[in-house]
Amino acid sequence: MTELPDFDVLLTRLAAHRGLSVEDLSRLATVPETELRAVLDGAAPRPSLLRRLAPVLRLHAEDLFVIASVAVPPELTPLDPDAGGEAARLAMHSIGLRRREQEWLCRFAASRPQEERTRPAPEERPYLRYPPGPGGLLMRLLANRNLGWSAGARVFLSLTGRYWSAATYGQVGHGRVDLTPELQADYATVLGMCATDLSVLTGIGLPDGHRPPPRAAAEVAGLVREVRRLSREQVRELCEVAEATGGERRTE
Repeated sequence: MTELPDFDVLLTRLAAHRGLSVEDLSRLATVPETELRAVLDGAAPRPSLLRRLAPVLRLHAEDLFVIASVAVPPELTPLDPDAGGEAARLAMHSIGLRRREQEWLCRFAASRPQEERTRPAPEERPYLRYPPGPGGLLMRLLANRNLGWSAGARVFLSLTGRYWSAATYGQVGHGRVDLTPELQADYATVLGMCATDLSVLTGIGLPDGHRPPPRAAAEVAGLVREVRRLSREQVRELCEVAEATGGERRTE
């Protein structure tokens, strides 16, 4: 099984991909250059450094924590672990909506108030402890969207048309199913990330003739990430709105 390099190498790759020097990173993230160079020499990054680097690297903070193999802070984890299934249902109902309908739904989701966290993030289950390989990285990034094996498989089907069992995605995470360029591109679509960014991290190239995902898929991927901060009941409300909107259009 292929292992990922340590964070010093991954950070170097990301910075080079963005055309940024160490000096640029230090200036744009307003962090001491000495601290950055220490991390590039193998020191463990502090959470505060990762939070500052994330926007400079055009990444979500929680994703950079995963890339750095640092535990995601509780406040950056999904609010309600039980909402993942509803997020998958939301993707199914919203992928076929018109552009203006999807955009309105995204704005509506963003307007929902975030409820207080009433319980701590659940402990990681043993079968979700992936080895440090490319597949494990992508499955951890998927978990940042509140998508486990089952919910993730359903979102893959809605956004990419790839029909695989939930267990098969788990095997990708554990390195027992090869992460091909085509599969990695599908992960990029579901994660709402640039496929070239994932390629830089994993060292796995892009598929021949690769093109960005359709706009609708990108819109829904952003919606799925947005609702990670909402409760199961709030996401269910959005599902009902999306389903009703699609139903009304089909009867026009």
